[in-house]
Formats: sequence, structure tokens, C-alpha cells
Amino acid sequence: MSDLIHLKTISDLYRFLKLGFAEHPLVAVVDFSKLADHATEDVRIKPSFYSILFKNYCRNHIRYGRKALDFQDGSLVCIAPNHIVTIDNDIEVNEDMLGWGLFFHPDFIRGTSLGGKMREYTFFSYEISEALHLSDKEKQLLYECILKIQVELTQNMDGYSQDLIVSNIELLLNYCARYYSRQFFTRKNANLDVVSKVDHILRAYFENEETRNSGVPTVKELAGKVNLSPNYLSDLLKRETGLNAQDHIHYFIIEQAKNILMQTNQSVSEVAFSLGFEYPQYFSRLFKQKTGKTPLEYRFSH
Repeated sequence: MSDLIHLKTISDLYRFLKLGFAEHPLVAVVDFSKLADHATEDVRIKPSFYSILFKNYCRNHIRYGRKALDFQDGSLVCIAPNHIVTIDNDIEVNEDMLGWGLFFHPDFIRGTSLGGKMREYTFFSYEISEALHLSDKEKQLLYECILKIQVELTQNMDGYSQDLIVSNIELLLNYCARYYSRQFFTRKNANLDVVSKVDHILRAYFENEETRNSGVPTVKELAGKVNLSPNYLSDLLKRETGLNAQDHIHYFIIEQAKNILMQTNQSVSEVAFSLGFEYPQYFSRLFKQKTGKTPLEYRFSH
């Protein structure tokens, strides 16, 4: 395995890409068509900043998490800070290769309205295989945002520069959110298959006493079983059912708890342990939150 290269600053990124000096210490727009080859073996990098990458063709496979993508169909990937990306140098160079990258450090948006909204853009934690596939019109709209940011970076900074750059980054991210919403809609049939699989997994889990003893399932475990990232699965379920992944798990917990409370004389602690809870108090709190009643109140009211 290759050594991990930690890119802590935009200047580190420029040195890694052999681009000379950065125009801004916290933000960069990179034209991928102008990059020279600079690696002859697999490279693992860990940027400390947000990365938004678009290419219609890539000379490298990029691996992020478990999956790989070669960008040949025009895909966009958003990567959160401190996530490890592996670049596999095993794709031949294509003369039509083009694309861009937008990189911005969390410090650049800290204290702005965008800084407070970043956690809403959950696609920064999607897998590479869950990339955004863009139409020509969508590509053009995003590129126009990139050009506006680039213009601001290439002229003298003034009191308006940061606000204008941040506004255009936010505009670009809002377009990405819209396009992901469209992509979820166009993949509705496949999404419904995922919903069905999730329901089957949870139903089987809570109906099997042996599996329940392993503890309450997590969103990460559930996502792993359907080969999706936790955030992507949660967003998919929210769009198709109105419940995110954690809500789905809670729904099956509460339904199974109701059955046990009504069909057995088990104590609340015994019910909690049988459902995989380590602490009965947490089970009781969750049950009341979801039903408006404590487990005992529910039992005696039916």
C-alpha cells in the first residue's frame, strides 16, 4: 500500500499537482485538462478541505471508500475533508479529457451562512459509486458557477470577494442538491428495490432472537448490507418513504416492542435486552418519544 499524502492546505494541493503557487490560500479552481502526469503508481491522499470533482474522462481510476469510478460518462463527486481518496494510475490518457475541481477549506466558510449549512449537503459523504451523473445543461450551469469563482480568484481581492465566492459555492451546492433529487427520482424503481431490501433485513433481524442479541443495528451496518453509504441510504429512504435510515430502524424496534409488550409478561428491562438494547432507560425513552407513552403505559392501555 502506498504512503498516505496529507494535503493540509490549498498550497499543498498545488504542490502535489505541480501547479506552482495558489492564487488564494483557502480556495482553488483547477482545470484538469491542464494537469501533467505526476504519478506513476497508486497515490493515497487525505485532503483537509472540501473537494468537488467533475471529469468527462479520467486517466485515473479514483477510489473513495469501497468503490471506483472512471468518470467517463461525466460524473461529479463531492468529498468531505479528511476522507481518504486513492488514485489508481492504470487508465490510458485520452486527448479529450477535460473537467474541473473546486477545493475550499472549512476555514473559508467558517462564520458564514454556508458554514452553518454544510451538514445539510449530505452528498459529501456519499460513495464514489453514488456520484452525480449530469445532463449537458446541468454541466453548463455548474461550470458557470465555477467560472464566476475563478474570475474572483484571478482579480484583486476586496471587501466583496469572499462573499461573492461563498455565494457562488453555495449556488453550486444547491444545484447539486437539486440534481441529486432528480437522480433519486429517475432511479425510483431501483430505489424501491433498496427500500424492500431494507425492510426485509430489519424484519428478519427483529424476528430472530439470536440476531437481536448482537445489539441494535446501526445505520452503517444497514447501509453495508445494501452496499450503499450511510448518508446515501438515509437520503434515499427519506425521499421514498418519508423516514430516514435511523427512523426506519426505530420503526421496526417500536413495532416489535409493541408485539412483545402485548403478547408476553416480560418486564420492560427484559423487553429492552431482547431487542438488543444495552440500557433499558434508552429503550424506554425511545419508546415514549415515538409513541407518546411509556412501555408500561402502552401495555396497560391495550
